[in-house]
Amino acid sequence: MTQAKRLGALNKFKSGECNVLVCTDVASRGLDIPSVDMVINYDIPTNSKDYIHRVGRTARAGRSGVAISLVNQYELEWYLQIEKLIGKKLPEYPAQEEEVLQYLESVTEAKRLSQMKLKEIGGTKKRRGGDDDDEDIERYLGVKGKSSKKVKRK
Repeated sequence: MTQAKRLGALNKFKSGECNVLVCTDVASRGLDIPSVDMVINYDIPTNSKDYIHRVGRTARAGRSGVAISLVNQYELEWYLQIEKLIGKKLPEYPAQEEEVLQYLESVTEAKRLSQMKLKEIGGTKKRRGGDDDDEDIERYLGVKGKSSKKVKRK
């Protein structure tokens, strides 16, 4: 995604025109995003302080919010380091397969709509690395690529 498109997406989010912003670690520091109600950590940051910056977006100016982290067996060590840094154990909310499957239809529809929108704005062109945006969408929606997840909340 070009820098102009990134800034455009950020401005839509800030103005309230869009209420979901999917971003990488680039957005974890240095951006003024005042009204974030929820942060979902699809990937646990390898640096505990990056986690603090990410979830801190929900607590600007005395506001409260929710942070949900999807943790798999490979990220558990990083997650334990985060708990050590903040000095508290975060509650675990195990996800049952049957519950997750109930959301499959709505996630599939969201994926379809996202892909259509990306095609409208020209976002499905191949990048240098050979990956395409369809794979990114699936990754961020959790449709493929991650397994054995459990949800933890801040």
